[in-house]
Amino acid sequence: MSSSSAAPAAKPPMRDALVAAAFQLFLERGYEQTTVDDIVALAGVGRRSFFRYFPSKEDVVFPDHERCLADMTAFLAASDEEHEPVRRVCDAARLVLGMYAENPTFSVQRYRLTKQVPGLRAYELSVVWRYERALAEYLRGRFAGRPDGTLRADVVAAAVVAAHNNALRSWLRSDGLGDAGAAVDHALGYVQRAFGNAAEPAAAPVRIGPLPAGEPAGGPDDVVVLVSRRDAPLWRVVQELETALGRA
Repeated sequence: MSSSSAAPAAKPPMRDALVAAAFQLFLERGYEQTTVDDIVALAGVGRRSFFRYFPSKEDVVFPDHERCLADMTAFLAASDEEHEPVRRVCDAARLVLGMYAENPTFSVQRYRLTKQVPGLRAYELSVVWRYERALAEYLRGRFAGRPDGTLRADVVAAAVVAAHNNALRSWLRSDGLGDAGAAVDHALGYVQRAFGNAAEPAAAPVRIGPLPAGEPAGGPDDVVVLVSRRDAPLWRVVQELETALGRA
């Protein structure tokens, strides 16, 4: 007579275990009241293990941004002259959305936590600036030699980040309900129409993740066209975008 037993569940990787322990304590005690020692004690590891993966407590709140930034940089580096530059940076921004959409529950928890802790909001702004800088550096190379090429690169990069974040935060405020991809596509579509090559026919955007159940492959036909002066200040363009999207 033989007997068998179920194999024990595999433990999560140490990095994931540290993130899970940190957020459990943040939710139970609050961010400021939780120390690195508390996190490693709950995860069952030593302090050295924590700092092997995260330089600081702030970094454990944003565990995937370094990987995502590296993926975005590689995506842009793989571009060639056939890629329309504004469309390319819009598609690069969708990689960031994919990171958030992979785990909506975690993303919503982080959004709520970041709103409550000023230090985390400042840290998040520094992360967003690094994404914007990566987009701007790519665009500066593509616009080199053009009149106001550097200015155009910086303005387009800022517009892409503003449009992406407007749609992303709206999705996070809804507790991760609805189609984040459609919202970001809608916002980035405005940027592409405003700054992209008007002579080039529009192409379907890169989608990260599966289409929502019941949605046809072509996506919805809801389109907003907004006209703004080319010399309008960026804050005015973003304001008009938010108004057009009904999120002012």
